[in-house]
Amino acid sequence: MEQKVRLAIKDLAEADRPREKMLAKGLAALSDAELLAILVGSGSVNETAVELMQRVLASCGNDLNALGKRSVSDLCAFKGIGTAKAVCVVAALELGRRRGLAEAQKRRQVLASRDAYAYFHPLLGDAPQEEFWLMCLNQSNRVIECIRISLGGITETAADVRTILREALLRRATGLIVCHNHPSGNPKPSAADDRITDKLAKAARLMDLRLCDHLIVCDDCYYSYADEGRLG
Repeated sequence: MEQKVRLAIKDLAEADRPREKMLAKGLAALSDAELLAILVGSGSVNETAVELMQRVLASCGNDLNALGKRSVSDLCAFKGIGTAKAVCVVAALELGRRRGLAEAQKRRQVLASRDAYAYFHPLLGDAPQEEFWLMCLNQSNRVIECIRISLGGITETAADVRTILREALLRRATGLIVCHNHPSGNPKPSAADDRITDKLAKAARLMDLRLCDHLIVCDDCYYSYADEGRLG
């Protein structure tokens, strides 16, 4: 039986090489696998860098958000990927996340749940464990600062009402939005989420603060207590 010969990227036709293709046709002409192949530079003796990254992407359902949750050690489990290649991929995806966050931070006024989601999604959309954040707002609903209150496990995180109010008062906020993520991808609030929301809304009113919303963020969706009319 004739053995199939694998080609390295340098052996491909120039039009099929990711770098040359990018220079000739622009970034939009490249697939996700081809862009990732540029980062890793080479494949293995059995596959090109493009084929290697097609295999990695396939393991994530061809979802870059899912790939963004992979750690260096996760990527090193693939034959053909060592620490250096894995670090390049993880670093590139982190830069993409930070770019999204920088864009969100330009929209400093938060007038609706979608504005808050646009701000928090780059922070929490692909986080592997639950995080609880506080957004402090001034009288014009402009963001003063965002603070991570707690970092939890895969299924839940703890948030203390006193800590939340103290952080808001220290920053002279008049309004606040709290947000946490559900790594499971299901934005439906739990009984614990309902309890902390109710407790925080009542405590904020006593301190003459506005609880504007509590968001639960997932990769591609969110739940808003304000939109659902559940802030009391």
